[in-house]
Amino acid sequence: MNGPQLNDVDRGQVGIGTLIVFIALVLVAAVAAGVLINTAGDLQSKASDTGDDAQAQVSNQIDVVSATAEISSDNITELTLVVKKSPGSDPIDLSAATIEYTSGSDSKTLTHEASSSAKFTTTEEKGNGDDILDTSTERIEIAINLGSSSQPSQLGGGGSAQIEIVDQSGATTTFGVNIPEVITSDDKFVSV
Repeated sequence: MNGPQLNDVDRGQVGIGTLIVFIALVLVAAVAAGVLINTAGDLQSKASDTGDDAQAQVSNQIDVVSATAEISSDNITELTLVVKKSPGSDPIDLSAATIEYTSGSDSKTLTHEASSSAKFTTTEEKGNGDDILDTSTERIEIAINLGSSSQPSQLGGGGSAQIEIVDQSGATTTFGVNIPEVITSDDKFVSV
């Protein structure tokens, strides 16, 4: 035999070194598994929140039941929309909503009854006395005053505007307003 001979003490030291390396590998694998499990949990939570937000933006819709315009001096001075929530929508809080009003000469962001800024007001037509559309049988009237300071400008005959109602979940409902070509102050209101 030409190679070195190992005695029992040398063999035991080699076994302990192998055991230490094995334990270190198991510990590293356990730490890596813990990190992966925590990361997977965080990603699942974020994906669930994103899914809920996306579902709310798609399913929360406002239906415009009717739209009228008030006429004064051959101009539209107020737009009134009667709205309800679509079936399957979550409750919609109109006091937390904003309205993007865009016409050929104007673009304004309206908030609910804000002081000294562009605003819209709400009046309950049918429901439980608040600005929240809880059921599809409730009706709330949204009024947009036109022509006063900080409000959108008045519309004349043949004018048009686009109204986007953005609710608290970020869901958007778009409604187009088209004023008839001929309006007179003899008419108090006109459907749009």
